[in-house]
Amino acid sequence: MDQIRVRGGRPLRGTIPISGAKNAALPLMAASLLAGAPVRLTNVPDLADIASMTSLLRQHGVRIDRDASDMTLDAARIDSTTAPYDLVRKMRASVLVLGPLVARFGEAKVSLPGGCAIGNRPVDLHLKGLADLGAEVKIEAGYVEAKAPKSRLRGGRVTFPFVSVGATENLLMAATLAEGETVLVNAAREPEIVDLAKLLTAMGAEIEGAGTDTIHIQGKLELGGADHRVVADRIETGTYAMAAAIAGGDVILADTELVLIDAAAEILRQAGVTIEAVEGGIRVARGKDPVLGVDMMTEPYPGFPTDLQAQFMTLMAVSRGASMITETIFENRFMHVPELSRMGANINVHHASAMVRGVERLKGAQVMATDLRASVSLVLAGLAAEGETVVNRIYHLDRGYEDLVGKLSACGADVARVVADRVAAEE
Repeated sequence: MDQIRVRGGRPLRGTIPISGAKNAALPLMAASLLAGAPVRLTNVPDLADIASMTSLLRQHGVRIDRDASDMTLDAARIDSTTAPYDLVRKMRASVLVLGPLVARFGEAKVSLPGGCAIGNRPVDLHLKGLADLGAEVKIEAGYVEAKAPKSRLRGGRVTFPFVSVGATENLLMAATLAEGETVLVNAAREPEIVDLAKLLTAMGAEIEGAGTDTIHIQGKLELGGADHRVVADRIETGTYAMAAAIAGGDVILADTELVLIDAAAEILRQAGVTIEAVEGGIRVARGKDPVLGVDMMTEPYPGFPTDLQAQFMTLMAVSRGASMITETIFENRFMHVPELSRMGANINVHHASAMVRGVERLKGAQVMATDLRASVSLVLAGLAAEGETVVNRIYHLDRGYEDLVGKLSACGADVARVVADRVAAEE
């Protein structure tokens, strides 16, 4: 199994290009099922999750052509409205095909996704929302089976008891082909929701309020094709901003916007990091002095993203002072703490909060990745550690970070990916 090896102590200087957002591209790909004409997406990242969604959509009959970061999806002829377990189990975002399939074809059979390392992520809100739009929904033998009355959903009012990005995306797509108006209340406001609404509008949908907590959708009989550029990845943006803060130096994050990480940027400024908008991107810089310890709580957008919590904890581990980090989104998202502690971090967890007392330096060690964001936090820790850090089980990283090693290396980091054969030979 591949490893990433990092030798710390080198500041980062240069430019890091930010890829298209994985969490935007996946629902955009699923939205192609709504149209009988091709949908062309640009700025699509090259990631394992994108490959998984590609396999799933092809299984349904979508013709997909890819050239570098451009992707054309043609769902004119669909062979199957069933999403099998072998494909869905690889990625929870596969459930996003449920809404489009029911909306366009009147039925869908989608395997329930498997468990998730960072906590419980039920699909109940997706199913209740479809029922609110008139679908008959049942679960049998591990599959969700949904049927629309007379093969068409009907508009309705869907009130989410708590904010859910995936449920908002699924119901937003389903509502575009429903009869009449649909109102989504307490909807997610993430930039990925806005990006999905932009594509759907380009396909002919009528949507108002995307980016607010109330979205109005006027259903159409059909949607057409469109061209759309995937929004920049705000989590990748925030991750590399944290990397620059951890390692020190001065970097430009290109092809992204500061507005995407407003909450994280404000926290970084409080810690003493320079972060500002520049032409074509964002500048992030930190001098020789360590950052200051500051408190942080994760919240739904526009609050601090849970997907940046592990990276921020790594930064606080080498801060001057102490920080209280509170996780409010997922109940099991401190699994990186034992691994950071192996590197000398001083972290005490109590229920949903972690007290982080900064140390002068971390020390390189063998560490084990547990999930996508925890994986990258350990690579970032290696940038600030004395000696060599070896991160194992890095297949998590391949799901969400395009060319992580190449991007960091280009800015002066001593980081390398060691392929499985070489790892086995060394052992």
